[in-house]
Amino acid sequence: AKPEQEVRILTLGLDNAGKTTILKALASEDISHITPTQGFNIKSVQSQGFKLNVWDIGGQRKIRPYWKNYFDNTDVLIYVIDSSDKKRFEETGEELFELLEEEKLSGVPVLIFANKQDLMGASRADEISKGLNLVSIRDRPWQIQGCSALKGEGIQQGLEWVMNSVNKRKK
Repeated sequence: AKPEQEVRILTLGLDNAGKTTILKALASEDISHITPTQGFNIKSVQSQGFKLNVWDIGGQRKIRPYWKNYFDNTDVLIYVIDSSDKKRFEETGEELFELLEEEKLSGVPVLIFANKQDLMGASRADEISKGLNLVSIRDRPWQIQGCSALKGEGIQQGLEWVMNSVNKRKK
């Protein structure tokens, strides 16, 4: 058997968007006790003969300047949005578009998880897509996926999109 191909996935987003919960849901781990991420978490997940190394970097404002230390060799960017936190849509949109300008992330496919769809008043993925003007992203494949990390809904669909993107790029 040929050695597994490694895939580096970077998970970013504002604090409290649900990045760590998504990471643990991907790794099928217990998600009942999660504290804010001070530095980073990393998990390796096996999928379709690939070893996905998923990096989850803390999203608090004071940590965001350090995100750039993790950009090297990223295969896929996962950006997580708290769909119920409308007050922060502008901030999350600004952070996302700044990431898309980064040279080291140039052309890297981006999956946007519109998380917390289980909460009352959460905006749907298509509303967020319109609000953040995601159609203006033309220099890379992108996808927005509604999900609830707590309930495990939408996570697999997101992972499938990630794997398709990886398969296209690794060919």
